[in-house]
Amino acid sequence: MKHLDVFLLSGVVAQAIAAAEAPRPRGVGPEFAKFYKSSDTFSCISNPSISLSLSQINDDFCDCPDGSDEPGTSACSHLSPLSPSSLGAVPVGNADITLALPGYYCKNKGHQPSYVPFTNINDGVCDYDLCCDGSDEWAKVGGVKCEDKCKEVGKEWRKQDEQRQKALGIAGKRRKELVADAAKLGQEVQDRIQSLETEIQGAEMKVKSLEVDLAEAERQDRGKVVKSPGKAGKLSMLSQLAKDRIEELREALVDIRGQRDTGKARIAELEGILSTFKEEYNPNFNDEGVKRAVRSWEDYAARDKPTISDDAHDRDLDEIAKPDSETGVIKWSEWEEPEESDVDVLYKIEAYLPASVRDWVDQKLRDLRLLLIENGILAPNRNADSESKEVENARNALKAAQDALNGSNKQLNEHKDDLGKDYGLDDVFRALEGQCVSKDSGEYTYELCWLGQTRQKSKKGGSQTTMGNFVRMDSVMVDDEVPPDGKGLGSGQRVALRYENGQHCWNGPNRSTLVVLACAEKDEVWKITEEEKCVYRMEVGTPAVCGISNGKTETPRDEL
Repeated sequence: MKHLDVFLLSGVVAQAIAAAEAPRPRGVGPEFAKFYKSSDTFSCISNPSISLSLSQINDDFCDCPDGSDEPGTSACSHLSPLSPSSLGAVPVGNADITLALPGYYCKNKGHQPSYVPFTNINDGVCDYDLCCDGSDEWAKVGGVKCEDKCKEVGKEWRKQDEQRQKALGIAGKRRKELVADAAKLGQEVQDRIQSLETEIQGAEMKVKSLEVDLAEAERQDRGKVVKSPGKAGKLSMLSQLAKDRIEELREALVDIRGQRDTGKARIAELEGILSTFKEEYNPNFNDEGVKRAVRSWEDYAARDKPTISDDAHDRDLDEIAKPDSETGVIKWSEWEEPEESDVDVLYKIEAYLPASVRDWVDQKLRDLRLLLIENGILAPNRNADSESKEVENARNALKAAQDALNGSNKQLNEHKDDLGKDYGLDDVFRALEGQCVSKDSGEYTYELCWLGQTRQKSKKGGSQTTMGNFVRMDSVMVDDEVPPDGKGLGSGQRVALRYENGQHCWNGPNRSTLVVLACAEKDEVWKITEEEKCVYRMEVGTPAVCGISNGKTETPRDEL
């Protein structure tokens, strides 16, 4: 009896398992299997109040307003948003006529399961890109038989997927490297700012100190006693005039000698030409002009030539042409010293004092003179011809310090602006700034420089055309198919760079470029289009945007 109970229990369990594992109707995906478990009736998914018999499922007639009774036929395809609108039986009342199922479910064993539009069921076309097992053509309409190619398709897909995942890994690693490089560059900017701020503090102190030095030098210069240049003796003035005149004559001699040497060289060259002409000309050639030229040369060569110069004469000229400072024949310094009178000697009484007393007396006299000048008792030094070397040096030192301070302030402002600039998430584009990537397209080469310019260059030569200057970062929504090689934008929000104010377009606006970015293993321009006149769009792959969504970093997705 006990064995009988076990046997009966086993049968019940087997029936339950069989019921649980009952095959789903054709075209039903596993996520919708729960709606088809009943063994006697079927209720429309979106309208449970409508109950049908199991025989009405996949009977090629649309009974449910939502088409859920025809998961494996095209009877309800007129409800599909994937197919053109067509007239069909529309239920009366408040019934939901929105398509309940996403499409016909292909198991694609050995590959990835997918849904195909209901309009593709038994249309006589093998849709291997969506339904590689060929089950969408189960009726074999027109004798079409779609073989199961999921093994081959799946193998190729897995191969490509392995390459995509590998590329994603490389791209993610590359982005981490860019972020690290960007952080390093950003830190260098911050360090430079701190260094410049310290330098500027020191430079400001130096400028203030030099301003004080210049003011003191000018003050001392105003009180300095300057001897009138008119006090020089007549002999000194005469010696200066003689020195200047001799120097003029020496320079004229050097110039004339150079002209003489040039003339001698030209005469020697012409004589050589005429001598060769006489030796090589044809005397039988009846040309009176040639014969006359030859006779003239013979007469010229027969005359005695005056001696223009010899080596001894040239040596004498060399000595004469030397400056007096080299020959020492006339020592002008002995004649240029001003004559000193007995009265001048009396004024040099401080020379007889000890050094310490002399310096003290000199400083006190200077201070007394400055005090008298500042109080209007004595007139200041008004010699406008030149200022003292001390004042000139002080002024030059102050100007150099001010220029250095202005340069440091300019660098500081530039670095602060750079820190506030938008370089994208994690400042990743800081590491790419200034780098360029190009692509040949037709008769042009297009170039993108990160955060710089976009350019168009003709392969035939000529000047390049600026398509835009970087203005700001942005984001755009895209909805594109990704090709098998992964070089596409895909769908979703993408980082974009806007380049505006490019070269003016004839009879149009200034050129501009929208650069839309997607994840890629390396920087690469994929596609260039001109959406409007002189308004361009570039699709570019770069690891800099891998894993970025809505301004946040995520785990890299399969955008490749």
